[in-house]
Amino acid sequence: MPASIRQIPFQIILILTLLAAFVTGPAQAADRARLEAFLEVTGFDVALESIRLSADSAPGMLGLEAEDFGSEWSRLVQEIFATELMHDMALEILGETLSDALLSHAADFYASELGQRLVAAENAAHMIEEDGLKTEAGEQIIAALERIGSPRLTILHRLNGASDVEDFSVRAIQEVQIRFLMAAAAAGVIELRMEEPDLREAMRAEQDDLRASIRESALAGSAYTYQAFSDGELAEYAEALEQPKMQKVYELMNAVQYEIMANRFEAVAARLSNMQPSQDL
Repeated sequence: MPASIRQIPFQIILILTLLAAFVTGPAQAADRARLEAFLEVTGFDVALESIRLSADSAPGMLGLEAEDFGSEWSRLVQEIFATELMHDMALEILGETLSDALLSHAADFYASELGQRLVAAENAAHMIEEDGLKTEAGEQIIAALERIGSPRLTILHRLNGASDVEDFSVRAIQEVQIRFLMAAAAAGVIELRMEEPDLREAMRAEQDDLRASIRESALAGSAYTYQAFSDGELAEYAEALEQPKMQKVYELMNAVQYEIMANRFEAVAARLSNMQPSQDL
């Protein structure tokens, strides 16, 4: 799936409501083996693994830095964001919500020669730990495309729009933040000066700025990730993502990814109450 935006910190349309819309019943649900293959062929398994790289943003929401906790933080992240755990969470949700027809539609595209090349590029981009380097390189590519008036910019915008980078990400990222802060407050890690409704209202006031930031970051990320592909190949990808079945698949995968992220951030908050900032000797 297209490269996610990890570092950019509304509410997810109640996640269970969204997921319930995809429930097709046991007779049509995909079996575990096919789901495992789906995760691999689409690159969704690597996208899930990359959630771990977002963990270091958690202390920043509390006015701290991951380094403040020393090696204890690294051990916590490895445990809370364990790849196998997140993988099993995704399989459990998808097993109840992803129909066999939708799975086949998405898998057929990503199993193609172009699809596998795209997945390889996206997987590599997902696992770059220094997002700033990727963003800087992408911005340089965008600047060069703007100088020559390249039509590729339109294709990149179309590609990001097809995967709903902006609208869903705004709601989802803010929901992750709110759930993390509320869990941290419940664990006694922080004392919130606002009630949850006021916190949500404050975040809604920042939605336009967040959306603009996401749009800019997503464009740079796509420019970097897909630099080895031709305009024609990216237009073909955008067309594939715009198909109604693929749109449903992406709604579901985005919902699953952010639900797992929010769940894991809540688990981090619950554990922080037993941790103290420290410095390794």
